[in-house]
Amino acid sequence: MTPDDSTLRDQGLAPQGAGKVLLLACGALAREILAVKEGNGWDHMTLACLPAILHNTPEKIVPAVREAVAKHKDSFDKIFVVYADCGTGGLLKAACDEMGVDMVDGPHCYSFYDGNAAFEARNEVTSFYLTDFLCRQFDAFVTKPLGLDRHPELRDMYFGNYEKLVYQAQSRDPALEEKAKACAKFLGLEYEYRFTGYGDLETALISQA
Repeated sequence: MTPDDSTLRDQGLAPQGAGKVLLLACGALAREILAVKEGNGWDHMTLACLPAILHNTPEKIVPAVREAVAKHKDSFDKIFVVYADCGTGGLLKAACDEMGVDMVDGPHCYSFYDGNAAFEARNEVTSFYLTDFLCRQFDAFVTKPLGLDRHPELRDMYFGNYEKLVYQAQSRDPALEEKAKACAKFLGLEYEYRFTGYGDLETALISQA
């Protein structure tokens, strides 16, 4: 369910008339989008987020985006969908093209945080990735949905083909880095820290400003 206009007003982010841009985003990107938005003084941009947990059921992303675009299109001059493909198999891009709205390029957030070209060149098929968001929400998005809190013996079934955990850090936070190390140990993977900042996400947002 998307935030209604009263919720947006409560957050101080209500639409303010012509020329306004709605950033319709995955909730996992909210903190980073707000940091870029506020850092650049983009008062004409409003952020509305869909639940990050949709990533566990990517088939629900396209209908949720369609519903949100239909709900908000008359209140904004432009809508920018701040999702990558995110497991939709190209269906999200097709839907955005049909609705006449732009979206972020890339297969997923790990790619655009790293920079899509750099990520593709790395070809790290045996790496498991954490972002700042996933590091903070590791239990809610990894441990519990996979049942590893109840059945730790399932770990090797899920992660046996991975070799390392790569923590793509958007911020320089020693506490998050320590948690990421603990996540790697929990999964039995080697650990690599990689500071990415906002990568191509920031570039995409600038293109809409």
